[in-house]
Amino acid sequence: MTEIKVPLSALPPLSAYVHVPWCVRKCPYCDFNSHALDPNQIPEADYLARLFEDLEQDAPLAQGRPLRSVFFGGGTPSLLSPSAIGRILTALDRRIGFGPDCEITLEANPGTVDESHFRGFRDAGVNRLSIGIQSFNDVHLQRLGRIHDRHQALHAGDRARAAGFDNFNLDLMHGLPDQTEADALADLDQAIALDPSHLSWYQLTIEPNTEFYRKPPVLPEDDTLWAIQEAGQAKLAAAGFAQYEVSAYARPGKRCQHNLNYWGYGDYLGIGPGAHGKLTRTDPFDIVRTRKTRLPKDYLNRDRLLIRHEERVAVEDRPFDYFINTLRLVEGRPAEEFSPATGVAWSAIEPTLVRLRDTGMLEWEHGSLRTTDQGFLYLNDLLAHWLT
Repeated sequence: MTEIKVPLSALPPLSAYVHVPWCVRKCPYCDFNSHALDPNQIPEADYLARLFEDLEQDAPLAQGRPLRSVFFGGGTPSLLSPSAIGRILTALDRRIGFGPDCEITLEANPGTVDESHFRGFRDAGVNRLSIGIQSFNDVHLQRLGRIHDRHQALHAGDRARAAGFDNFNLDLMHGLPDQTEADALADLDQAIALDPSHLSWYQLTIEPNTEFYRKPPVLPEDDTLWAIQEAGQAKLAAAGFAQYEVSAYARPGKRCQHNLNYWGYGDYLGIGPGAHGKLTRTDPFDIVRTRKTRLPKDYLNRDRLLIRHEERVAVEDRPFDYFINTLRLVEGRPAEEFSPATGVAWSAIEPTLVRLRDTGMLEWEHGSLRTTDQGFLYLNDLLAHWLT
């Protein structure tokens, strides 16, 4: 496969993901690196000390680039004190630096925060929240193992606004155990009524290494799932939420910059237990994916290495690695971005793209490469065609 020389000035934008691995209770559908722990027992000081070592180790990989976005994920990051979040942000700014209008998002559970917490996070430098609602139905919340109830979910948006946040996402799932189409659409209507700037609306999937995988619940039939998806997308569009990614819908000007950097094949530092990173290096050009030590007890052990795994993306794998991300975006990406992002000549992949275009699932026009409507609906099939 033909490689090209990529100058340092062509490096992609950079984000940072900070992982907080603790939660009050492990949800039965969750396959993230999260570990139940009494909030009063979280080793915040030790975690921060190790996190700063982690950042110091990774900071040179920024190669002079400021951060486009920061995302605190988990687990439940809102279990940390606002002062801890502020110290992390100060360290990131001093060691790497924030770009203009840097988006700083913190995931929050309605059962672990009140208005004073939100205000503390805002004062610490957080300018966007992602609130894990999942459902407004108490029965479904209990089946999902959530620690909050309908009342707390309904008031989360008001508390965020009162604390000064005009940019927040609501996380909402559909296709829940025994959920009807009417149930799912009622949840969506309620979420829209709370007037968030962004909605992450996605179908529950059963993942390995979860309680739901070991004891599968009864999920809605495929026809019901399809009806929910069609009706829900129509509701979101009518309410002014434009879909820009598989499960992301935003008001004008409120797309999540962190997610756009992920799906646009940007670079990101992964800081914290089990955090994943993707970094582009120059001279010679290389793309490296990293994963930090996963278990909190091992991560906090200073005798252990911070990086658990580091792997180069082989030249022949870079095109698929690029498109498995960028084709999730409704608008696709400009074709001119491919070679600087991968170090691979466009001519090396054009025969494959022509073959996929002939399936009716891919198109490129006006310099942009994107899926067709059919390709977007059947994205996994499109990617499978790439590999055949």
